[in-house]
Amino acid sequence: MEIKIPPIRNGTVIDHIENGQALNVLKILGVNENNIDSGISIGMHVRTEKSGKKWKDIVKIEDIELDETQVSKIALLAPEATISIIRDYYVAEKYDVKLGDKVEGLVRCSNPNCITNKGEPVTPKFWVECRNPPKLRCVYCDRTLNNISENLL
Repeated sequence: MEIKIPPIRNGTVIDHIENGQALNVLKILGVNENNIDSGISIGMHVRTEKSGKKWKDIVKIEDIELDETQVSKIALLAPEATISIIRDYYVAEKYDVKLGDKVEGLVRCSNPNCITNKGEPVTPKFWVECRNPPKLRCVYCDRTLNNISENLL
């Protein structure tokens, strides 16, 4: 049995999300039952053959286009994700997420003694040591961030 996710007229499709990360992507988008008037389709544990992987997640959200910060956060959780902007049922734009060499102001350091967690006006900054899977190292305290999804700002 194959389940199909219905097409959307206008909005965004986030495809090739790491298996099990779809709900974290919705968290990045700030979507919950109290603040959304658009349709959302979520496919979790969907079969894929891209990059030799067997499973992926997919999110379709109507009437919303992502901003640069949201796309950057998605790249931290799903470095192989693709974003498709849909207009009148057609793909108007499609691109891969990109993770740069440095991440600034998107995640907090997990070290409670880091200067970024001491109430100082210091923006958290991380060097990207590995892109897939993402591995971040704090510029200030040198701690490696292990659980990115729990430390998103």
